[in-house]
Amino acid sequence: MNITRLPTPSPPPTSLEPFAQYNNGNVPILIDNGSTNIRWGFADRERPFQGPNVIAKYKERKTNKPLLLFGKGVDLDSGSKAQAKTPWEGDVLLNFDALENALDCCFTHLNISTPTVEHPVLMTERLASPLHSRALTSELMFELYRVPSLAYCNDGLMSYYGSFPEKKNWGWGGPTALIVSFNTASTSVIPLVTGSAVMGHAKRIPWGGSHASDYLLKLVQLKYSNFSTRVTPPQSTWMLHNFCEFATDYTAVLRNLQDPLKMREADRIVQFPFVQPVYEEKTEEELSRLAEKRKEQGRKLQELAAKTRVEKLVQKETDLRDLLDLRESRSDFSKREWVIKLQEEGFDDDAGLEETIKKYESDLKKARKKEAEGEDVTLDEDGLKEKRKQRLMKAGFEARVRAKKEKEREKAEREAEERKEEEEREMDLGGWSRRMRQEQETLIGKIKDRARRKAALGDRKSAAAQARMKSIANLANDDRMPKKKRKGGGEDLFGADDDDWAIYRKINTTAPSSDEEDDLNQLSMVESKLLAHDPTFTQKETHASITTQRSALISAFRPIYDEGDIEGNMRIHLNVERWRVCEGWFSPSMAGVDSAGLAEVISNNIYLTGGPSKMPGLEARLHAALRPNIRTDTNIGITIAEDSALNTWKGMQKLALGERFDRICVTREDYEEHGGERVKRWWGCNWNGGFIALPWGAGYH
Repeated sequence: MNITRLPTPSPPPTSLEPFAQYNNGNVPILIDNGSTNIRWGFADRERPFQGPNVIAKYKERKTNKPLLLFGKGVDLDSGSKAQAKTPWEGDVLLNFDALENALDCCFTHLNISTPTVEHPVLMTERLASPLHSRALTSELMFELYRVPSLAYCNDGLMSYYGSFPEKKNWGWGGPTALIVSFNTASTSVIPLVTGSAVMGHAKRIPWGGSHASDYLLKLVQLKYSNFSTRVTPPQSTWMLHNFCEFATDYTAVLRNLQDPLKMREADRIVQFPFVQPVYEEKTEEELSRLAEKRKEQGRKLQELAAKTRVEKLVQKETDLRDLLDLRESRSDFSKREWVIKLQEEGFDDDAGLEETIKKYESDLKKARKKEAEGEDVTLDEDGLKEKRKQRLMKAGFEARVRAKKEKEREKAEREAEERKEEEEREMDLGGWSRRMRQEQETLIGKIKDRARRKAALGDRKSAAAQARMKSIANLANDDRMPKKKRKGGGEDLFGADDDDWAIYRKINTTAPSSDEEDDLNQLSMVESKLLAHDPTFTQKETHASITTQRSALISAFRPIYDEGDIEGNMRIHLNVERWRVCEGWFSPSMAGVDSAGLAEVISNNIYLTGGPSKMPGLEARLHAALRPNIRTDTNIGITIAEDSALNTWKGMQKLALGERFDRICVTREDYEEHGGERVKRWWGCNWNGGFIALPWGAGYH
């Protein structure tokens, strides 16, 4: 079996990375503001600082001081995790308090000790970012941090720009490609024509890595509804990146997985942490001491039972004397007074009194006879065992005699039915076959209904479970006999009707049903007759064959472990989910998202970036999606970013260190004149809405 153990989370850091040593105001600061991770640093650094883009305001318990935790520091305490916030809401930058706190941590980490940030800033933003988000971000940068200039760029375009070794600036005359950027909450498709992004034709699919992770989590929760531990979103994300892949033909994969053997081959098992129970082994001396203790407890229970029987016998004799005295006093009352007296004692009439007296006399007679035998008084433990053995042997002999007579009677009836059925089959084989097939379908339907009801009882909100609770409540409120009569030994009428006993089959969900066993035996007999006499009925049509095939597939899809197998019950099997989750990028509707798929908005010469671009099978799937729409003599160009995590940083670094970077930046004077929504239009920015035009010859059109 292909088993992978769930990795244990790494402990949060106890100290920060060393601060950057820079004071030169000419070096731009780069901020890759992602919704999952944020990367920041000076443009001439080889690698940026990075961490989760999350903050938490937390009050330390010992000193009762408020703390601001950022990035991995949020994992220091379980209480801080509940207070965690991210600047992003899906794919939109909205929580600016969290953004301000995150930027404070970033600038502090860069060892900027001045009251203002005297460095140009280059910051990423999403495709078609709302102008409101950009305006508030610009206000934060210019009003709070007082940066000298600010520029925004698209992360997907920067990743593509960073993959080119040459350092020349783009604009008209650059490369032509279709950039597909896999983000956390969306997937962006941006056409790049001769080095300039055509934002008017860009597309954004509302399906990203977080949606795929949530979809996988829901599928796992649906598949393992009674899993012993909680599956967390980070664990779901880990399973997504380690086990899921794109299918070249998803429908063909599903057809292939209909074979249980193929399903098992595709299975990937995630082993969750578990603790084996510790069983204490006892010595022979301890076992003998426990056995002696149990024997002593059994002896005490026997003595207590004997004492209880004597007390009950004395009580019954007293009650019988009282009832006989009541009957003898009949002549002392008038007819009306006698009726009232009987009702006070819990009897309806003289017949009820006589019936109760007879019952008491019968019970006392049986008790005296049993006591006269001296079963528990004169015999020791071995004698009692021998006497019980003799009784069992006698009862068994009598039962065998009765069973033999019953079998002979059933055999005679069965032979008569077989003769009648044989005559019917010889007269009309087709009609007999149709009747037997209909009987088979009826029995299979009853078995399926019983299985569905049993499964529904596991859900306390289902109609079957509520009907069961209603039956239990009705039993508890059973008032068919008055309390006085019940106390006086009145007869309980429960069981007089055979339907009374059916209630126990309804409320008992674990005991095997005798009706189910009878139906299975009857179904087996019907199918054996059809196999013997109907040439059109094959072995594949039997209930056992159908059930075996279905159960084999279900067992491969979700294996069932024994209740005592703790290790097996802490496993999650991923098979169909491995391809189904990734299919969401090409068919979002299967996950409930009303949107076009990736194959419907792409063409040739594609550049892929983002975390999911590294998942297996994506390039082959894109080839299969594009080939029907492209001429056979045309090569399909697909390039995947070498480092999807840092390619955006490399592109920003190349842009910020270029000689014309200052021309695309919005200065503080531009901000005060035009507002925070406007940016300078250049090949790598979101120029949706108003923009500040660049002069021709700047090289960034």
